[in-house]
Amino acid sequence: MNYATLPQTSAQLALPAWRSRVLFVLLLLVMLALFARAVYLQGINNDFLQQKGDARYARVIEVPAHRGMITDRNGEPLAISTPVESVWASPAEVEIDLRQLMNLARALDMKPEALRDKLQARREFVYLKRQLPPEQARKVAALNIPGVSLQREYKRYYPAGEVTSHLLGFTDVDDNGREGIELALQDKLGGKPGSQRVIKDRRGQIIEDVASLRAPKEGGDVALSIDSKLQFLAFREIKQAVIDNKAKSGSIVVLDARSGEVLALANWPTYNPNNRKGATLSVMRNRAVTDLFEPGSTMKAFAAAAVLEEGKYKPDTRIDTGDGRMTINGRTIHDTHPDGVMTVSQVIQKSSNVGAAKMALSLTPQTFWGHLSDSGFGMRTGSGFPGEASGILRDFKTWRPIEQATMSYGNGISVNLLQLARAYTVFANDGELRSISMLRQVERAAGEPVYSIRTARAVRDMLELVVKPGGTAPLAQIRGYRVAGKTGTAHKLQNGRYVDEYVASFVGMAPASDPRLIVAVMVDEPSGAQYYGGLVAAPVFQSVMSASLRALDVPYDAPLNNVLQSAQLVEEET
Repeated sequence: MNYATLPQTSAQLALPAWRSRVLFVLLLLVMLALFARAVYLQGINNDFLQQKGDARYARVIEVPAHRGMITDRNGEPLAISTPVESVWASPAEVEIDLRQLMNLARALDMKPEALRDKLQARREFVYLKRQLPPEQARKVAALNIPGVSLQREYKRYYPAGEVTSHLLGFTDVDDNGREGIELALQDKLGGKPGSQRVIKDRRGQIIEDVASLRAPKEGGDVALSIDSKLQFLAFREIKQAVIDNKAKSGSIVVLDARSGEVLALANWPTYNPNNRKGATLSVMRNRAVTDLFEPGSTMKAFAAAAVLEEGKYKPDTRIDTGDGRMTINGRTIHDTHPDGVMTVSQVIQKSSNVGAAKMALSLTPQTFWGHLSDSGFGMRTGSGFPGEASGILRDFKTWRPIEQATMSYGNGISVNLLQLARAYTVFANDGELRSISMLRQVERAAGEPVYSIRTARAVRDMLELVVKPGGTAPLAQIRGYRVAGKTGTAHKLQNGRYVDEYVASFVGMAPASDPRLIVAVMVDEPSGAQYYGGLVAAPVFQSVMSASLRALDVPYDAPLNNVLQSAQLVEEET
């Protein structure tokens, strides 16, 4: 090998000087470009970086609006919203190992598999569990798991529980009304949620409030017409009546006779709106408003009012009921206890089906229908309660004589209990029909004239005879007060035929001299020793009405020894 050539080779590999200068200039230009880009992005147009930063740390969260409170007419709380915590996660940001997963599942009272499925969801936001009590929420927060956060929400609480459940209804997990008053007045109670921009750390915890984008609009409070004391009385008595008579269900309504305000409304069976687990739809519906039934002999008062108003009869007009049987087109109407010739007042007192049928048939179908329609039958009460039934009053053009006759004692017509109670306001208010309200009224609304003062007072006098010895409801008498009312005992219609199952009812008012309250009671399918309205429903009326009159400090209108015992109760059957 010729080593003399090596120096020459090294010289040949040396780089030209200009190439290093070019490289330096290129690097300098790149640095200047990067610097210019940084100045542009950070000083001139920083939207891009801001968006990227916001995507990692900034969030727009919903600020829930506080739902308005529901109170009774005296300000007692019936429904309030209490703050609770809900647990949510951003699955993409969650950092959790198996041990933490098990601890979190235990704290949330969830199955680990269900929790894992939620954390693996391909969403930016997912609720792990809603509306936790404070102690449980603290356990979750103590785990300090990145990506898992707490959010303040509100949960509805009902202090009276099952006592007011059918009236108030309930809200869903988002605190929106789903039944009852909560649903009917959602727009007023619910308010509107707001929104807020916040900064969160890598663990999902809020570290800074940036800006309030929209302030929440709080829900408004609502004062109902309900009186909590009377509501409890009504609930207690209807519950006991259903149990004692081994009935399927029962309902009761208490109205202010002058204003039409609902002071109490209760059903049994019921449910607890604070814990609806296991509650069925049949238990949750408000039977007093949604369920229809044939009212039986409580309709006889309206047959009497119609013929008196038309001048066909007077209270002392005599009606021959014969042997208590009347056949029309091959169908026979009968009385349980035939009484021969009776006055119109006695027909109501003793609840004669034949007498009521003869009165109804003295009118044209259109005239009789008009009086029933004007009394509120076949239409809603105006309460605004969700799901309220309008009842059934068929067009008079379709009536046959037998149907017109049976309608006089409550067969072939259907009502709900609130509707029936409202209809009796015509007798309590000298012929004026009152609108129904479940909200506290500041001013009394004017009534709608239906009957003359003379007719209304004459029928009220007849209804007083019903609760006296010789009538069908002496058990409705109240010490110190005059009472007017009417019993009803109706066969139930199943598959187009009347069967030996009954609806027992009573509607009454007191004091009869100047009615202050109306109480309507319905017991469905009593299967105990008795099923007549005078024996099943009238005692409930007596208990609730007497206690309510005392609670409202209504003056007596009768001697304190006015209660007279009857040797035998007169039974009516429709």
